[in-house]
Amino acid sequence: MKKATWQADLHQLRQLRLFHNVAVSSINELLKEFRACDLEAGEVLLSPFNRNQYLYLLLKGQLKVHLGTLESQAVSLLKAGDCAGEISFIDNEHPSAYVVASEPSQVLRLHRESLFQLFQQSPELMQNMLELLCERVRKGNRIIINSEQNANVDALTGAYNRRWLEQMFERESTRSAFNGKPLCMLMLDVDHFKAYNDQHGHLAGDYALSLVANTLRNQLRPKDSLTRFGGEEFVILLPDIAEEEARSIGERLRLALQKIGSFHSPIGVIPGVTVSIGLAKMHPKDSLQGLIARADSALYRAKRQGRNCLYG
Repeated sequence: MKKATWQADLHQLRQLRLFHNVAVSSINELLKEFRACDLEAGEVLLSPFNRNQYLYLLLKGQLKVHLGTLESQAVSLLKAGDCAGEISFIDNEHPSAYVVASEPSQVLRLHRESLFQLFQQSPELMQNMLELLCERVRKGNRIIINSEQNANVDALTGAYNRRWLEQMFERESTRSAFNGKPLCMLMLDVDHFKAYNDQHGHLAGDYALSLVANTLRNQLRPKDSLTRFGGEEFVILLPDIAEEEARSIGERLRLALQKIGSFHSPIGVIPGVTVSIGLAKMHPKDSLQGLIARADSALYRAKRQGRNCLYG
């Protein structure tokens, strides 16, 4: 970071959210404490390894915020007028993220002691800072929620993944034992999927898997959990559903896919697929592994019976 020449511009500063409705006299006091700095593209402004004593106001350029490592995808972008470092600036702790200049940028930095003195003179300045902090916390919460959702969802099909299946089974099996309600599992496998990929290409196979997931999802209740178990296999947890009704649901799902002889995709019209299905009902004190093993065994029998059918 290099010191830069900056001509104090009161009008420019009053456009920044931090100084909204702040008296000119208070801003003039701060102008004496500001230091302008230039950042090169790729230069790290804040790091979790270095304690931060400054609040940074971005005058021009753009900053990226990375969680965990610099190699991770940026979770947010800061543009001219935004602040950086306000949380670590307030609590005097290490920053929780990396802040990096994504292009040549210029910032104003202010030492924490200078701003704290003005808090006593300008309630408006303190209110603006609190609003900025609240906004940053809310944004952080959204990032956490999105990260959790992404960690539980299969990127290709939009179905949940095995991590989510483990969490949902623990919840639903506990609820089932408490309420005395049944819990069933359907395990589905796309028929002859390797041959489908060999004949039509892996991209067509990806679109076929997405078709399967969308078709199944549209047939299920909100509380049913559709999971991509791996490759071309899907698992569905059916809470409060007994075997007979689960069998009817499985048949309905199978027929819904069987009716799709072909479908439109970004690479043109390609053939649909069928599925084989294994059904298993949870037994008292069943583990997820035990239930999966029985559903898998039923699926194997469905394949032995000629595929495109349900067993269990």
